[in-house]
Amino acid sequence: MYFENPIAPYRDVNLVTLLEDFYLAIACDSCGGVGEKEMDVVKASPYIVGRFTTRLNLMEILSVGATPKALTAAICNEPNPTGKGILMGIEDELKELSINLPITISTEKNMKTCQTGVGITVVGLVEKQHLRLNKTKAGDTLYCVGVPKVGNEVSLLEDTEIATSTLVRELLKKPDVHDIIPVGSKGIKGEAEMLTAFLGLKLYWNEILPVDIKKTAGPATCVLVTSPTELKISMPQPVFPLATVYSN
Repeated sequence: MYFENPIAPYRDVNLVTLLEDFYLAIACDSCGGVGEKEMDVVKASPYIVGRFTTRLNLMEILSVGATPKALTAAICNEPNPTGKGILMGIEDELKELSINLPITISTEKNMKTCQTGVGITVVGLVEKQHLRLNKTKAGDTLYCVGVPKVGNEVSLLEDTEIATSTLVRELLKKPDVHDIIPVGSKGIKGEAEMLTAFLGLKLYWNEILPVDIKKTAGPATCVLVTSPTELKISMPQPVFPLATVYSN
């Protein structure tokens, strides 16, 4: 096994060749300063921290066509109550997809902490022939599904404006969908322009844009989708056409 980077540098997933026909897909995310401790900047329960941090990683793994196989959680706080709450969030997010993964966990048992911190990694497996990557073509429409939100805007699991891992799973089933990109701190504009630049393409943005394309989307509260046909979904998240892809 050796390291290879067939995936574009704009994506938050790394691929490692495993045997001849498979890649390991690896996604990780950290969350710091969000929790219930005295020095946390954004107040949220450890459960919410676990849910959203896990969700982002699952979305990244699923979006390239990989199947999640394992998860690690490096929790920089005491086992209980913070660690226990984060773990409950992780487990419930996996249940949303009916996924049962081995979970490796570490917590801080030596020091008292005053700020919440966690790093989560999800490892997946994908056959090379089924890799969903760099399919965007000239003539595609760039859509945003969900609304970019960050910080205190991200607190309710019932918020129907926020993208979910089940949304990504539905998008994967649509044959006309080319690329699916969870949006993080780079914002819609950053993610979209890195995609098209890598492929030697450009974007013609619509005159009226219903969302802030420069705003960070925090824990992937929206996803970009490219498709040559009108995008229709059964999920409650709003769908916004933003731009047309064209060749240089």
